[in-house]
Amino acid sequence: MSADRASAAVIWALGVTQIAGYGTLFYSFAILAPGISATFGWPQAWIFGALSLSLIAGSLAAPSAGRLADRLGAGRTMTAGSLAAAASLILVAAAPNAYVFVAALLVMEVAATFVLYSAAFVAIVQVGGSRASLSITHLTLIAGFASTVFWPFTTWLHGSLDWRQVFLVFAALHLAVCLPLHAWIASHARRARAGEAVASPQETAPAAEAASPARRAIFLLMLAGFAAEGFVLNSILIHMVPLTVALGMGAAGLWASTLFGPSQVASRLVNMVFGGRLPQVWLAVISALLLPAGLLILVGTTPSLVGALAFVVMFGLGSGLNSIVGGTLPLELFGQVGYGAMVGWASSARQFSAAFAPFAFSAMLENLGVVPSLLTLVGISLVAVASFATIAVLRQNASQRPG
Repeated sequence: MSADRASAAVIWALGVTQIAGYGTLFYSFAILAPGISATFGWPQAWIFGALSLSLIAGSLAAPSAGRLADRLGAGRTMTAGSLAAAASLILVAAAPNAYVFVAALLVMEVAATFVLYSAAFVAIVQVGGSRASLSITHLTLIAGFASTVFWPFTTWLHGSLDWRQVFLVFAALHLAVCLPLHAWIASHARRARAGEAVASPQETAPAAEAASPARRAIFLLMLAGFAAEGFVLNSILIHMVPLTVALGMGAAGLWASTLFGPSQVASRLVNMVFGGRLPQVWLAVISALLLPAGLLILVGTTPSLVGALAFVVMFGLGSGLNSIVGGTLPLELFGQVGYGAMVGWASSARQFSAAFAPFAFSAMLENLGVVPSLLTLVGISLVAVASFATIAVLRQNASQRPG
């Protein structure tokens, strides 16, 4: 099997596991939450609060998951993650009370860090080599259909099964589909490494400037950019429909929000076709700029349907590109050595801030009102723009420096 065909097979295998992973470990929760709430007698807000707490736990585990992927190989890490995800889903399904359910949920979202995007990006880099950035774009395009597949699939399952049985079906899916695919990726990665020529010292040794002030500054700016984007994106995604209603758009706002998913996919398609030569740091700047631009259009045109459509499309485009640069930017900035740890930190920053976003934005809406809250998000999103633009300037200055 040629390298290109092998890489394509890995991308498609990871695409399947990402759809299943995001579908079972994240997107299905909103559909099953009412049944969980009724079973344990907790308000739905508390159930979603438990999910946020578990996402925070997952974000804290992400750098460690990345380091393990570097050391052991992403395929092996994802194989173990599939077992852990299945076990946690079984624990969630069997939880006798709400407190055990919350503990199982924490385990589930920690396991998710070993099987979702950040781990999958490392697997692509370890197999794909020089074509890794394009392969990451291909993967995000495939995985972008996770909600499209799993919202209706979960609804269909829940029509005849209770939420516990649905989680057991999901556990079986991880064991029957994700586990063997991740094991195959692990074996393929081992064969690929065995067939490689001996790397040069520059490729295997840690970079000499690993602890340099410039490298640390770029690293911290990258984390700040991803954290700001994660906060803004999750604030809007969770509140998009009620937000458009609060702005007086009614059912039209609900209709406009349906363009978010297709816009995400469209951004990945456009980038795949036209963005091959664009430095990823500038793609990160574009991704970040789309967020405040969309918010300002919404504030300036409400309650216009055309303005709402432009806002949703721009947010979808920004979100789609953000998923790509979450994998490609750390690769461009820091290279393949230690890539798993770097992408783990990027994922951690984004997920940690995103976990707090729904509650923080809800409090802003209640205390400040809709327009001031949206303008606050504009300011936060400009932090992301400034962070990524500063990285671009620092790298350009470094490239122009003699010697």
